[in-house]
Amino acid sequence: MAIEIEHKFLLANENWRQQVHKSVLFRQGYLSSETTSSIRVRISDKSAWLNIKSATIGTERHEFEYEIPLLDANEILDMLCKKPIIEKMRHYVHFNDKLWEIDEFYGVNKGLIVAEIELSDINEVFTRPEWVGDEVTHDIRYYNNNLVVYPYSNW
Repeated sequence: MAIEIEHKFLLANENWRQQVHKSVLFRQGYLSSETTSSIRVRISDKSAWLNIKSATIGTERHEFEYEIPLLDANEILDMLCKKPIIEKMRHYVHFNDKLWEIDEFYGVNKGLIVAEIELSDINEVFTRPEWVGDEVTHDIRYYNNNLVVYPYSNW
């Protein structure tokens, strides 16, 4: 079974921008977002995936991901997914041998920037960079499937 262990944070400052080694544009939409799980389609660069994730709040969730044809993903996003579509630039930053993914949102979620770190174990200890602010892992407003229903611009 696939388990995702992730912490989500707000940013304390812009210093992370100097450490970005790669940025990729993402478009993702939700086919379903229920109390037990969410099903989304995601496109980044020239690749696409179908993703099924448990709706568990917190650091540990079940996650399954399957590559799908790019043309199919674009059709699904345009015709079947709930609107608005999530658009974000994902910036990748290495810090203390860990990869941080920093999502800078566009569209109705413009202005929201969150940093995420995935861990291999629920008890894994990691060092927070000075540019990492408050943890929001347990705040459902920051989950992408909730940003479709309650966009950041409406907070």
